[in-house]
Amino acid sequence: MAETWLGPSHSPSLCLTLNPPQFPCSRSHSMSTLRSQNPSNYRCSSSSTLIPNPAQPSLLVFSGGTAFNGVVEELKNFTTRVAHVLPVSDDGGSTAEIVRVLGGPAVGDIRSRCLRLADKSTSEAVAVRKLLGHRLPLDARQAKSEWYDIVEGEHSLWTGVSKPYRETIRAFLVYFQNQILRRSDESFCFSNGSIGNFFFAGARVFFQSLDAAIFLFSRVSDIPSESLVLPVISTNDRLTLGCELSDGTIIRGQNEISHPTKGYMAPVNKGSSTAPALSSRIKRVFYMSSEGQNLLHEVFPAPNPAVMDQLRNVDCIVYAMGSLFTSVCPSLVLIGIGEIISSRSCPKVLMLNGTHDRETSGFSASCFVTAITDALNRTYGGPRNCLKNLPSHYINTLLVPRDGEIPVDVQCLADQGIFEVIAVDSVHDPKVGVVFDPKSLIQALVDLIGRHMTTNVMVV
Repeated sequence: MAETWLGPSHSPSLCLTLNPPQFPCSRSHSMSTLRSQNPSNYRCSSSSTLIPNPAQPSLLVFSGGTAFNGVVEELKNFTTRVAHVLPVSDDGGSTAEIVRVLGGPAVGDIRSRCLRLADKSTSEAVAVRKLLGHRLPLDARQAKSEWYDIVEGEHSLWTGVSKPYRETIRAFLVYFQNQILRRSDESFCFSNGSIGNFFFAGARVFFQSLDAAIFLFSRVSDIPSESLVLPVISTNDRLTLGCELSDGTIIRGQNEISHPTKGYMAPVNKGSSTAPALSSRIKRVFYMSSEGQNLLHEVFPAPNPAVMDQLRNVDCIVYAMGSLFTSVCPSLVLIGIGEIISSRSCPKVLMLNGTHDRETSGFSASCFVTAITDALNRTYGGPRNCLKNLPSHYINTLLVPRDGEIPVDVQCLADQGIFEVIAVDSVHDPKVGVVFDPKSLIQALVDLIGRHMTTNVMVV
């Protein structure tokens, strides 16, 4: 079920996109503070029936490779016309080991989303998905032994995979193996390695193209052709993410910012982290040269042209839940992204996290909005590249999980020009805490896009 607060609109055009106000409902006490402050501005809408639009709307989703994965399956029931925009700066787990030995961009988040989008309607599709989603044991010797069983075609994971698929997948696993053997000065560690990452890395090195590797992976895993998995930067080079804290501290590496671990191959805990708190709030994230350690080594890669094309044409733009500064903001700080988003009049939706993490400790909802606005405006970058757009130019709707930890400071949001806050049913995940209920979240998105598209038809 979704429940909406509509603040005092200062824009007549905004009112056109909203359903007539209804009486507030009393299902949830998690939003009781909002209700008491604005008792006449709440409404309930039913989420019991998901009715896909015959002409499927198109979405672009900025996300990382973990948090949004939980709703991908449900989103496919609504529309497959989705451009998933993902960063290529992850440097944790087996991705870090691949980048260390072979170089190139990180492929872990892209592989993760591709697998979620992969077909599973046949037994062979399930077998391929299981193979490419498999992780090797943590023990280095066991991992290496199992890897050789797989690459030699002798592992039970090949059961159910037909000869054409087997030969295609195995060819790139063998090529990956040959590439790491050629780096005789680098000893590759297979511990906790992802078979999908190894296949992806083999394809990328073979084609010398990240886009070609994504295309191959998409075809092998039978992703719908209208579903796009787009690296925000189309490159064959290594990319390093850095962050600047408010106290001037510079941290190098996405994993070091978000989920620091004790060594390259240690499993990354994307849930509750025991890592010490940051010394101060994150001011911004930026890209650094491969060996850079300070602001003098900041670099400015160009965004993927395919991402820009999609931004100009989609029906809805979504900033998904997840690590704010290391999953979402790396895709927003590139020159040109803010310019296009601010020019669009479509729904621009922020899906608020249900819990705090190392990056957003102490944040309220308006702090998330400010961080996204600063990233798109490049507020703390070079002065000549900064924009001065208002938060409402980038976000016009918040979807909030009921019972979430993040305070929803509605007056601050209204001051930012954001007047639509929709409370969505949530569930408790034992690993990460409060998360959106997938069905309710997608239904809220369906309702929101439906209202916007209906209004556009009426206005025309």
